[in-house]
Amino acid sequence: MIERTPILNAITYLIMILGLILILGPFWMIFTAATQSLQEVTAVPFNMTPGGDFFKNVHAAWDRANLGPALLNSLITSLLVMTGKIVLAALSAFAIVYFKSPLRHVFFWMVFMTLMLPLEVRVIPTYNIAADVFEPVRWIIQTLTGIELSLQWNLLNSYSGLVLPLIATATGTFLYRQFYMTLPDELAEAAKMDGARPLRFFIDILLPLSRTNMLALATIMFVYAWNQYLWPKLMTTDASYQTAMVAMRALVPSVNALPEWNVSMAGALIIMLPPLIVVAVLQRWFVRGLVSTEK
Repeated sequence: MIERTPILNAITYLIMILGLILILGPFWMIFTAATQSLQEVTAVPFNMTPGGDFFKNVHAAWDRANLGPALLNSLITSLLVMTGKIVLAALSAFAIVYFKSPLRHVFFWMVFMTLMLPLEVRVIPTYNIAADVFEPVRWIIQTLTGIELSLQWNLLNSYSGLVLPLIATATGTFLYRQFYMTLPDELAEAAKMDGARPLRFFIDILLPLSRTNMLALATIMFVYAWNQYLWPKLMTTDASYQTAMVAMRALVPSVNALPEWNVSMAGALIIMLPPLIVVAVLQRWFVRGLVSTEK
């Protein structure tokens, strides 16, 4: 039992209040800066009181960074990456848990070890493959047969290039595997006795049971895909495929320009709203999917 005393309760509430201030403090600074004029936002010390230029700054940020198409591109990319990660993770965990291969644990740990290889580490070979998908195929065929092929497939400036290299997820595979291992073996045996094929067992039984995990993973992966900057920056030279995080670069004041941080903060506020809404809507499922023990 945890002892409850007025002193311990006061310390606990104090720690929570300090944590809340540390979390919400930067958001309040962004909001107040987005509502101030150029003179107010550059004043020393910084005034934490909201100003009256919010809509003016939002309009300037929206036009300057062309945020309409950029937000749409980010939404499409994030939804596709989120969906691809959920489907691929569920299928890979299903194969690892329910297909009794002697190498299944080896494959799982090979997948799990990719957690130590973030996108920034493997960005150069991934970019080379995205720029010419068939290069490994051409090299293998030429090495084995001596035949030179002219097949080429360029993923630059396309949704395929923005999405496909990001849909593999060791985190999702691990979460699904841990959930599938909590299910009783009798469930798969009963489905087999009823004549259910593996794919039907996966779709009709496992997916409905893993809805909570699916929504928790969807929350994580949507925010992950939305916040990507390096990969969209490399893959998009055409402004029509530019994402919101890349477009944000247009709002950062240059060396010889006016320090219009009020416009920059207004753009940052617009860009951070979609993931905040997703987290707010799905936060109950997110917490339940990560900590719930009732399966």
